[in-house]
Amino acid sequence: MKIGIIICDRYRSCAGGKCFRSMQNREGAFSIYSKDEPLEIAAYTSCGGCPGGNIEYAPEEMKKNGVEVIHFATGFVVGYPPCPYISKFKKFIEEKYKMKVVVGTHPIPQKYLDTHENIETWNTPEWKDLIKPTITDEKTREAYN
Repeated sequence: MKIGIIICDRYRSCAGGKCFRSMQNREGAFSIYSKDEPLEIAAYTSCGGCPGGNIEYAPEEMKKNGVEVIHFATGFVVGYPPCPYISKFKKFIEEKYKMKVVVGTHPIPQKYLDTHENIETWNTPEWKDLIKPTITDEKTREAYN
């Protein structure tokens, strides 16, 4: 299975270490894949900056290169403010390119979960659903701090 990762442009210089580790360990949003299923990160890019200019074009190139599923990096939800376009990006890619989009890569680090819970960032049903794949257990979240 070939995976594409799109990161928030605020983190465009991110080396992707937590995303790659979580894929290898099948943690966070990568827990949906069996450890027996080979995964390959075949594409890695940013959204292009608000309001996501690269969202319109990057998935097409990813698909041409064999990407089957696109993951939006966890930075889209833990950055402050979380991406206000994430649901629109997901819907657009799924509709236009007929590709599955998963919100999240690595588990949400505990320090971010604590902050966002305290300021009630994710208190809507939509956000609770969006972050669900990256919540995991406290021990795992601590390992990603």
